[in-house]
Amino acid sequence: MSTARTVQELFSLKGKTALITGGSRGLGLQMAEALGEQGARIVLSSRKQSDLDEAVAHLQSRGIDASAIAADLSKESAVTPLVDEALKRLGHIDILINNAGATWGAPAEDHPLDAWDKVMNLNIRSIFMLSQAVGKRSMIPRRSGRIINVASIAGLSGNAPGTMQTIAYNTSKAAVINFTRTLAGEWGVHGINVNAIAPGFFPSKMTKGILEHLGEEKLAKESPLQRIGDDEDLKGITLLFASDAGKHITGQTLAVDGGVSAV
Repeated sequence: MSTARTVQELFSLKGKTALITGGSRGLGLQMAEALGEQGARIVLSSRKQSDLDEAVAHLQSRGIDASAIAADLSKESAVTPLVDEALKRLGHIDILINNAGATWGAPAEDHPLDAWDKVMNLNIRSIFMLSQAVGKRSMIPRRSGRIINVASIAGLSGNAPGTMQTIAYNTSKAAVINFTRTLAGEWGVHGINVNAIAPGFFPSKMTKGILEHLGEEKLAKESPLQRIGDDEDLKGITLLFASDAGKHITGQTLAVDGGVSAV
């Protein structure tokens, strides 16, 4: 008789734990919903406690075991206290979602250096520091873990003339993609899967200005599916990468963009 698990069992996260950065709203909160709805215990992190309080209340109203820790991950000093407190609450960390990020719009020839550093520090340096800390303290010793990095289709290409001027953001997200490949190669021997999601346009605080500038209808028409992302479109891939259903997938980046990056 076959001992293979059912699809429902493979996608279950009952008994699992997750730390999600940038988790108080937008894509991070959507991913937290996905994990929590499948049984994971959640710790969210972002800079503003008030936003985190709202997010935790929202998740708890859906029956999800969630709490939050305020931390500014652009600062190296924030990493160890965040991991300390997350481990205190969760015991161990099965799933790490690196979603915290920032952008900055300016022509390349005038892009401020401090803005470049701000984007790079949060979008890639903090991912390295947090993954390193969680890996060393929880995942490598337990020989198990899932790391999901949030990249962007901006990391797969440049910007067409007359659209965005986001050289630091695009560069940082390309770095996230190769960071994902490289870490997957090194940490596979420890039983750790590392993958990335590259979202296209989703309504969020970060993309609000871009959507207003370029127009949501225009952006939707440029997509083969004739739409931009919604508040459900990251749930499936997040669950696949986080659960045993994706246990043989590592080092991959999947665009969730309605087909924009394929044409």
